[in-house]
Amino acid sequence: MKTTLIVCPLTPELWPALEDLFGKHGASNGCWCMYWRIGALYSRRPRAKNRAAFRAIVRRGPPPGLLAFDGDLAVGWCQITPRTGLDRLNRSRTIAPVDDLAVWALSCFYVRRGYRRQGVATALIDAALKHAKRGKAPALEAYPYDREGTKNHFMGTISTFARAGFKEVARRSPVRPIMRHDLKNLRKSAR
Repeated sequence: MKTTLIVCPLTPELWPALEDLFGKHGASNGCWCMYWRIGALYSRRPRAKNRAAFRAIVRRGPPPGLLAFDGDLAVGWCQITPRTGLDRLNRSRTIAPVDDLAVWALSCFYVRRGYRRQGVATALIDAALKHAKRGKAPALEAYPYDREGTKNHFMGTISTFARAGFKEVARRSPVRPIMRHDLKNLRKSAR
């Protein structure tokens, strides 16, 4: 990517940029990053209610994720938070916790059309590693799909995480690995 991206935590002041990125109805078929927080209720209630719930999370803080900017335009998003805050993720059989380590989860991505396949997700992952390290997380986990031809890249791809230093630590399903990056050895410049 020729453009230098700036990645910032999503604070209440940046909410309008997230709304612009996601669009009027929400990203990718109406998503407002609530699925891993509330599970099945997510699809049974109106999108506007999910939007309002996520906005309340942003207002309450701490920031639930990161926004990538090309100038003033938000071009990418990733949700990153302590895994304990994602109830549905913790109850999933295929991606249930591997151990008792208090990991953070990098649970979803969204990249603006026209910016995909240009390094936005990589920039978000790099920033997420630093963000989690500053937050004193011992490790950061990700849960990409491992299915050839899938268009479900909202949780990232194995190859992108592997290039960033993530290692597979469990696989309870043929298509869903749990990948982890140990943050103890992350470069000191990440602090």
